[in-house]
Amino acid sequence: MILLDPPLWPRHGRVWGHLVSDLSLEELHAFARRAGLPERAFDRDHYDYPAERRASLVELGAVEVSTRELITRLRASGLRVRAAERRRQ
Repeated sequence: MILLDPPLWPRHGRVWGHLVSDLSLEELHAFARRAGLPERAFDRDHYDYPAERRASLVELGAVEVSTRELITRLRASGLRVRAAERRRQ
């Protein structure tokens, strides 16, 4: 399932949220392509999306969840990349 959390993180004059799959990265990439999200928005286990795209992502089938639920489900899927792992590469 494709999940998104509320856009809460300001950066570059916009506010951003996270888009993930709790099934596979293949599902996530396919959804991002359909949604027109650029590849550069991908960060190892999620796509960053701007707040103004939230409604269109939900229309395409993404399910709105809290940030806590998003992280819990991403961890349970085995797809979560921890911050320490991000810094190593």
